[in-house]
Amino acid sequence: MAALGWLTPRRRSATARSVLAGEASAEAARKSSQELEELDELAAAAAPEEPEEPAEPEFPVAGDTKAAAFFDLDNTVMQGAAIFHFGRGLYKRKFFERQELFRFAWQQAWFRLAGVEDPEHMQDARDSALSIVKGHRVAELMSIGEEIYDEYMAERIWPGTRALAQAHLDAGQKVWLVTAAPVEIATVIARRLGLTGALGTVAESIGGVYTGKLVGEPLHGPAKAEAVRALSAAEGLDLARCAAYSDSHNDIPMLSLVGHPYAINPDAKLRKHARERDWRLRDYRTGRKAAKVGIPAAAGVGALAGGAAAAIALHRRRH
Repeated sequence: MAALGWLTPRRRSATARSVLAGEASAEAARKSSQELEELDELAAAAAPEEPEEPAEPEFPVAGDTKAAAFFDLDNTVMQGAAIFHFGRGLYKRKFFERQELFRFAWQQAWFRLAGVEDPEHMQDARDSALSIVKGHRVAELMSIGEEIYDEYMAERIWPGTRALAQAHLDAGQKVWLVTAAPVEIATVIARRLGLTGALGTVAESIGGVYTGKLVGEPLHGPAKAEAVRALSAAEGLDLARCAAYSDSHNDIPMLSLVGHPYAINPDAKLRKHARERDWRLRDYRTGRKAAKVGIPAAAGVGALAGGAAAAIALHRRRH
């Protein structure tokens, strides 16, 4: 018992010392923390004030129903030209012969290699498409357009641009495609992407049957700006609060019309123009995808397009 009595005070003493050490450590920590805070405050007071950078305003503005967004289609929302992909689908359904397919393929190869629209090529493609659909019912082409979207277009939608469109939708704004492609095809694409609707080239139809003529002219260049202006007036929009997105310098009139222009995957002329005017730029062509711009798809038109591109290159080397 004596031995136990001798051990007990030491245990209690050790416990007390531990408590004391712990309390001292905590107090020292609090004191050093306060000293550091005081030093930081003194340093901040002595340092010269730096001007705060203005925060970029939130855009799109949620709930702003006077604003809307207008998106070009070809190479902005979707890689390549919608009308060429549509031509692939029509050829598959035997709407036209192989020589017309080669024509579409060559134009698509040129579009991919050059990366920009050529008005003559686009006009030629539209003339071909009009001759092909002449005599067919509008409802038939709309139905086929749904199938062609799944076959050739869905996988070519740029995710980055799609996200921009969704941001406007989430903000409660309307989002429109604005394209030189036939309005029926553009409407299919807009619906499949969950957008509000589409402005596109209107082909004449009588009794629901295509006549092979256009109503007015193709929706290209300045015509797009006029379409946006007219729609905005009808919808009661404020163009200064609207946004427009395109890859092509041909759409500068439309981009200049709105308060928030964006250059998406821009061609050289649009990139230069956008930088000079401090427009926002977005490029969703990663290194891998940018390399693919010059590589036609493997199947159908793609194979012929590759042959056409090779023939052009060989011709240039020989001359």
